[in-house]
Amino acid sequence: MNKETLSVQAQKAYVATMMKVVGGGLAAASRVDDTVQKELAALPEGFQVCMTVHPNGPSFFLRIGKNGVSEVIDTPVGKPELTIRFKHLAHAFLVFSFQEGTAQAFANDRMIADGSVSHAIRLVRCLNKMETLILPRLVAERAVKRYDAVPLTEKLTKAARIYGLVAKSLIAGN
Repeated sequence: MNKETLSVQAQKAYVATMMKVVGGGLAAASRVDDTVQKELAALPEGFQVCMTVHPNGPSFFLRIGKNGVSEVIDTPVGKPELTIRFKHLAHAFLVFSFQEGTAQAFANDRMIADGSVSHAIRLVRCLNKMETLILPRLVAERAVKRYDAVPLTEKLTKAARIYGLVAKSLIAGN
């Protein structure tokens, strides 16, 4: 096996892990943060989101429940109303390794949204808020278009709750 193959396998493993963390993080943030919950509450109950890597790379599915609280699901019912698709594994790696923000990846044509653009923008705002809460400021500033400062006690409290819920879901196998 050559170095290039190992690199691609390592990227795929990393992106697959980050898909689980991001999907679980969004679901957890919808339980912990009012801003994320309000953004998602504007979507219809049962609305399904998919984030994936083209053509059949790692992915996660999220279903919006009552009052904007979401959950990670294994398989969507029918076609998700919104699919965010990275065009290549390397593009997903750039975003999930915080070398490029989500908005910049869209601007660089590395991702496509299959569904309503307004729903995609809403999801990106939720991703940005979650990243602002769970990432150290230095990393979050690279990941989001505009970093909105969060008081340290709020950031630490919400980050701990989000990470706790993500860990719980990963241990439970969801």
